[in-house]
Amino acid sequence: MSSPRITNISDSTFESEVLQSDTPVLVDFWAEWCGPCKQMAPGLDRVAEELGSQIKIVKLDVDGNQATAGKFGIRGIPTLMVFKGGQPVATKVGALAFPQLKSFVESHL
Repeated sequence: MSSPRITNISDSTFESEVLQSDTPVLVDFWAEWCGPCKQMAPGLDRVAEELGSQIKIVKLDVDGNQATAGKFGIRGIPTLMVFKGGQPVATKVGALAFPQLKSFVESHL
């Protein structure tokens, strides 16, 4: 269910993949049982395909990585967060259709 352009990360790789990234990072906080998360996956793949040179897209399973999800106050999923320079700069909670998803990402590049 994941694209070769999207990296699955964990609590242990969050710092190196997201906080230390030179490029903006879109983090998809999701879970295997979350229907809206799965509905959004094709849109994330398209964003990765179209904007992948400008932003890195990663997925963090909140069930297996509760420390990171807790640190950023994730209460509902899917939650998307854009990080720049190691800091969260934008958050969207809930599933987005592709046009809204792409617009959200582009507005933070």
